[in-house]
Amino acid sequence: MEAGRDAASVPKVSMYTAAYCGYCTRAERLLESRGVTDIVKLRVDDDPALRAEMMQRTGRRTVPQIYIGGFHVGGYDDLAALDRQGRLDPLLAGKAL
Repeated sequence: MEAGRDAASVPKVSMYTAAYCGYCTRAERLLESRGVTDIVKLRVDDDPALRAEMMQRTGRRTVPQIYIGGFHVGGYDDLAALDRQGRLDPLLAGKAL
């Protein structure tokens, strides 16, 4: 976690993921490089009900699907775009987009 971030104010990060998913690994590494130390991983390849939940919540079929707090980021490309735009760090700090 970055210095100055209050652990209580950091939004929960969750990611629908699957084993052997390169984009999931990239997303995890990017988040870790931004100070995220706790990612709730929801393995859709292990649980068909989780895949159905992911599709219902996101309207998408592919992993990863990333949530920061209640905000649906999307997949790895969406996460990387937020980072390039300088919008990822504020989101991780609990600031609304």
